[in-house]
Amino acid sequence: MNQKFAPETATSWALHPQLERDTVAVGDLPLCRVLLIDDSNYPWVLLVPRRPGIVEIIDLSESEQVQLTMEIAQASRAMKAMTGCDKINVAALGNMVPRLHVHVIARGRRDPAWPKPVWGAVPAIPYGKAALQSRLADLRERLAISQI
Repeated sequence: MNQKFAPETATSWALHPQLERDTVAVGDLPLCRVLLIDDSNYPWVLLVPRRPGIVEIIDLSESEQVQLTMEIAQASRAMKAMTGCDKINVAALGNMVPRLHVHVIARGRRDPAWPKPVWGAVPAIPYGKAALQSRLADLRERLAISQI
């Protein structure tokens, strides 16, 4: 789905529709909107800088690049503490969604795709209502953020 996305102006920010479809909002850190991928196969969050027109990390100011790095580390620590995972994968691909977003994925030796990439390995299994609410509450507490 490599469609044009332009519902924002130079001064406004909007979440890309594909990200909106695939995720549940966790909350906002100083720079990024934190989103949970609705796939219980893998504990997986996205960090999306709330800046209009940003495609690459280099499109952010230097101070925003530093802030993004800090928020990636914060999300990584939270995911590691929540899951006891074997590895944290961090990626900013953007081939399908032309908006800077950073994947933070908790990987385990027993997950369905290990050791290969998670993309397309198995069909997504959405969280059940109780599991979703529990995961969101845990993330919000560990990241010290409120629901948006």
